[in-house]
Amino acid sequence: MKLRNKSVAIFVVTTLIILAVVGCAKKEKREVVIYTSLDQIFSEPVLKAFEKNTGIKIKAVYDVEAAKTTGLVNRLIAEKNHSRCDVFWNSEIGRTIILKKKGILTPYISPSSKDIPAQFKDKQGYWAGFAVRGRVLIYNKDLVSEEEIPRSIFELAKPQWQGQVALANPLFGTTSAHCAALFIKLGEDKAREYFQKLKENGVAIVDGNSTSRDRVVSGMLKIGFTDTDDVNVALEEGKNVGMIFPDKSGIGTLLIPNTVCLIKNGPNPENGKRLIDYLLSKEVEGKLAFSGSLQIPLRADVNRPRNSPRLNEFRWMKVDYERIADEIEHSGRILQKILLR
Repeated sequence: MKLRNKSVAIFVVTTLIILAVVGCAKKEKREVVIYTSLDQIFSEPVLKAFEKNTGIKIKAVYDVEAAKTTGLVNRLIAEKNHSRCDVFWNSEIGRTIILKKKGILTPYISPSSKDIPAQFKDKQGYWAGFAVRGRVLIYNKDLVSEEEIPRSIFELAKPQWQGQVALANPLFGTTSAHCAALFIKLGEDKAREYFQKLKENGVAIVDGNSTSRDRVVSGMLKIGFTDTDDVNVALEEGKNVGMIFPDKSGIGTLLIPNTVCLIKNGPNPENGKRLIDYLLSKEVEGKLAFSGSLQIPLRADVNRPRNSPRLNEFRWMKVDYERIADEIEHSGRILQKILLR
């Protein structure tokens, strides 16, 4: 009997030790791993604020401009069976949906997303959007007069813009989503025709949207495709450039929301949910609106600077983001042949 009691006592003590060790390990691992393609200069302050407010350590992986979004997406796909990431904060949407289709994401409906418009979040909770940017044109005011300003992206295929237009690599980032949207809106034949005309008109294919902006700022080129945040950086620096929300009487300006999602089987799912709740908050939309990126809040009651456009101030393109995700690879293969050879 004494031997049995001693064995029970040893078992109880051992169990308590194990539970204590596990408990300490869980307590010590107050961290969350996030991959983000939003420029580090804009995303890092937001993540640092979360870290300070919660005490949860942020382990962030940022992407480079040339491979914007695509590099991180490929990394997440490669890590599918041994996920190292908890949250993906994507600066665009098309490849977020691709991750959903590939089974990389797990549903989470954040309470912070309840007042985000339905078209900017997944019905099943696989992703939610916030803080949008517009696909706009930037022009050099020293080189383009008020009368010459194009009102449509389709004008850039005309001879007057020969060799004067910049476009980021169509296989990456927001440019790939924009190109896919044009294939959807125009149909494949007309989209092919448009990009072929751009090619014949000497469009300059550059590394990324910031490079497109810089070519225009420097005067190397007169006009370029880019995003609202890239233009705002130039305006904040006092550069003599202007921004055009194109096709107000036509197809409209494509909006690119930031998206956030929870990675399936990530190492810290509960901390990941807390981070998602924070990123989808009005506080963060306000921070991004007041940052140098001037991202446009989706909610009308979010505090914003006076120069922040509202969604009802311009015509924005009505397009199904799920279809954009389905189209990206197809349109990319076509544009690789047209623009990159």
